[in-house]
This record gives sequence, structure tokens and C-alpha cells, in this order.
Amino acid sequence: MNDLFAGTANTPGVHIGIGGWTYVPWRGGTFYPVGLVQRRELEFASRQLTSIEINGTYYGTQKPAIYAGWRDATPEGFVFSAKAPKRIVSARKLAGTGAQIDDFIDGIGHLGDRLGPLVWQFDAGRTLDPDDFAAFLQLLPRQVNGRRQRHALEVRDRAFFDERLVGLARQHGLALVYTDSPDYPNAADLGADFVYARLMRSRDACDTGYPAAELAQWAERVMAWRRGQDPHDLPHLAAPARPAPEGREVYLYFISAAKHRNPAAARQLQQRVDQN
Repeated sequence: MNDLFAGTANTPGVHIGIGGWTYVPWRGGTFYPVGLVQRRELEFASRQLTSIEINGTYYGTQKPAIYAGWRDATPEGFVFSAKAPKRIVSARKLAGTGAQIDDFIDGIGHLGDRLGPLVWQFDAGRTLDPDDFAAFLQLLPRQVNGRRQRHALEVRDRAFFDERLVGLARQHGLALVYTDSPDYPNAADLGADFVYARLMRSRDACDTGYPAAELAQWAERVMAWRRGQDPHDLPHLAAPARPAPEGREVYLYFISAAKHRNPAAARQLQQRVDQN
């Protein structure tokens, strides 16, 4: 393998990355080397980062062969997370989406051991019914092809974003997505044996998206989560979770905002975590 594609040793149980891998401003030396052909971008990105959140699955599913190709292009230990299809999370009756969930899982399951958490994002303006939502959570599979499957909930309906939601997540062993966006409700309540964060405040004026002091602070939070602790400096809806002596796996992604800065932000944060 060419040194251009070589990865480095990373902290076990910590997955830091970006949303997607196809973005024109990342080409020409910003992230992807000059002259790298587009068909090799995933191969390159998966050796510079430890995870990528697939956003395209929100808008449409892929054929199983495509997922298998993504699996084969990435190195051992790399993981994808993926946003669940909009057609499911926007359904009028969530409890009636079982067949659609199964169809989505059957396809994306071809990622094999590269498949990490699935993100179920419920947009603002959508009124959620508590009973329907609880029934929907029962439909989420806990295993895919014999492997444990994790799920994360991102709820943007402020009326539904309360302590009751935390209770539901904890009851089902699901993670609540933490986002630092000023536009959506956010809370860092822990409900599972893993943590899922989406950071949305990259700034164009900063080469690394986030200033060094903020990246250092995020590195401290990532390592606290990995140790099984619950950082108290982040907002919570309910009482903090008890420490988990066995630790928690961490998935963190730099999403949107000054998107051209996100690969640098992810690599900088991963480097800080690996040095701790």
C-alpha cells in the first residue's frame, strides 16, 4: 500500500470523523491529495480518519453491492455510522415502519463489521406522539447479521426533547445524539454504552475548524466518555448517568458549518486524543 494511504495507530474505542467523503472543496490538496482520482477518495479518507457518517442514506438507499464495495475499500477497524432514511423517520405512523426498517437494514448490513451506529434523526416541526415513538423504538433491531447493532436518536422537536426522552433512551439502551449546534436542542445525557456526538460549529477563519483550546476541551470530554464518565460541563436534561467502569465507546463527527475545515478538525482532535 502506498504511504499516501497509510493510517496510524489510534485510541481503541474512539471513532472520530466527518460526514460523507465526496465534497469538491476537499479536493486539490485541501484534504485529498492533488491528482487523487475520485474513486479512491473513500480509500484515502478511511486511512486518515477512524470513521465516517454516511449522510446519503437519509435521502436514498444503495444497492447491497455498493455497501459491500464501501466495506472492501476500508481498512480493518474502520467503521461507518449512517443516517436512517428520511422516508422512515418522517412517516406519519412510526410504529408502522417495520417493513421499511427491515429493508434498510437488509441492505446496509452488507457493510459487515464496518457498520457502526445508525442515526435516527427526527427533524424540527415534526410532532412526535409518545406512544407511537415508544412502539417505534421496539422495532429497531438489536442485532444485524449476528452482530450487535447500536442506534442513536437525534430529536429536534423541542416539545419532545425532555427528561422523558432520556428515560426512553436509557430503557432501550439507545444513545441520544449530542450536537453543539445553536439551532437545535442539545443535551449530553447518556443512555447507552456508547456516546454519539455531532459537532456543527466549524469556522472558516480557523484552519482546524475549531480553535486549539476548544479542540483540547473536546479531547478531554472524549477521554472522559471513553473512561465511562459523564462530563458535567455539558447540558443535561436529567440526572447524570452513573459512571461505567468498563468505559463507553465514542463516535464523534464534524458535520456541516465550514465543511471544508472538518477533515482537519477531525484529524486534529484524533491526534489530541491519541496523545493522551
